[in-house]
Amino acid sequence: MNINEILNKLGIEPDNSGTSTGSKWLASKGAVISSSSPVNGQVIASLQSTDAAGYEKVMEQASQAFLHWRKVPAPKRGEMVRQFGDALREHKDALGALVSFEMGKSLQEGMGEVQEMIDICDFAVGLSRQLYGLTMHSERPGHRMYEQWHPLGVVGIISAFNFPVAVWAWNTALAWVCGNVCVWKPSSKTPLCAIACQHIVAKVLKANDLPEGISNLVTGNACGTLINEDKRIPLISFTGSTRVGKVVSATVAGRFGRSILELGGNNAIVISASADLEMSVIGAVFGAVGTAGQRCTSTRRLIIHESVYDDFTAKLAKAYGQIKIGDPLDENNHMGPLIDQGAVEDYLNAIEQVKQQGGRFLVEGGVVNGPGFESGCYVKPCIAEVKNHYAIVQEETFAPVLYVMKYKDIAEAIAMQNDVPQGLSSAIMTLNLREAEQFLSAAGSDCGIANVNIGTSGAEIGGAFGGEKETGGGRESGSDAWKGYMRRQTNTINYSNTLPLAQGIKFDL
Repeated sequence: MNINEILNKLGIEPDNSGTSTGSKWLASKGAVISSSSPVNGQVIASLQSTDAAGYEKVMEQASQAFLHWRKVPAPKRGEMVRQFGDALREHKDALGALVSFEMGKSLQEGMGEVQEMIDICDFAVGLSRQLYGLTMHSERPGHRMYEQWHPLGVVGIISAFNFPVAVWAWNTALAWVCGNVCVWKPSSKTPLCAIACQHIVAKVLKANDLPEGISNLVTGNACGTLINEDKRIPLISFTGSTRVGKVVSATVAGRFGRSILELGGNNAIVISASADLEMSVIGAVFGAVGTAGQRCTSTRRLIIHESVYDDFTAKLAKAYGQIKIGDPLDENNHMGPLIDQGAVEDYLNAIEQVKQQGGRFLVEGGVVNGPGFESGCYVKPCIAEVKNHYAIVQEETFAPVLYVMKYKDIAEAIAMQNDVPQGLSSAIMTLNLREAEQFLSAAGSDCGIANVNIGTSGAEIGGAFGGEKETGGGRESGSDAWKGYMRRQTNTINYSNTLPLAQGIKFDL
């Protein structure tokens, strides 16, 4: 499929509104956003972003829809999500290709992202019959205590460019089965993916005669501030940089709202002396090069035992020599472009900082030029030998720059892994059971995700996803992450003919 065929299959016009409640696309006077593909640098389509008046219309529709949606039984809400998952299956090829073309990740990763949406829908359908509360024994005779979970209301979702559809689905599928409605502000770098998703879900809402305001879309950076400050939105899920996440957290907390924060990662793989080196190379290369290093779980650091350091880095350099860079829609290529020129500048700055701070490159980087690379967004993945304390190593650079360093024993490796401000994903490659268990212990990795013999990248939806420290502490997707989208209520029922008080307090009249 060419890009015009892709857009046609997904219902996207050359000029679109960026504001909708379900299938209703609202006129707006916001700034025009042009979506340019980093694949070829060409404008794909434009849209009119949301102004304050359009935002208000969306919030009115969302608030009204919640009054209906919260009363629909959870398994019935799950049925709507099941149908949405089936609709995604029908559109997987087109939506996956659009993700690849608009964002720049490989076609396999674009398809994988849509599959992740399908998977979370399947998970949410089962969850819709498992929103369990607890029953507790009361100290008072003739009393019963239990807890139940209720929906919060309107959930605001602010997503990033690197996963333009999956992260929205993680939040939305759970929020929907929990009885909430959603207002989504996607990245202005990948708005067409969001418009495509809205077209898909709108048909499901219409087929089930459900309120349009269950799924809402607003676009433009100004809407981020409106959502964060809106007291009608009790929960904000924000995915993005630590810098912006701090602002979101403070703003939302200032109005006593809740936030789910998925922020920066500075993820390391420990390569043990006991590691399977061939398998470790695959995990390290995909983690560092997948999505051109633009995942929050991308592998940024390799902490390698000194006894295997030379052997492993030689294998790694050889593997880097086999990486094919180019059009991500060509399945023979491993790596596509960075998202835009700003990302390229950050990449080049990181390379310069490595040199200034004392590092040396085992595999040199640089911008790729020539036919097929006219967008200027294609870069070479590089490997730098550094010390963990270098200032640039302590930062997250959203690009394929991989740092390698040595360690002597497992205690030192764990300390190095933990000695960064971020705490998202981590891994150890080892066949030594003691090392593995130590890495996973309370004295081991301080990250929200800790793996053994797999890399840092590629989380499954069954487990809760998120990290600690400057990663923000949020949890999305699997396990009991659904509780973040609901409010807990404790209930006590007195079925006796007296009114005993707790703690044995007497209050006689």
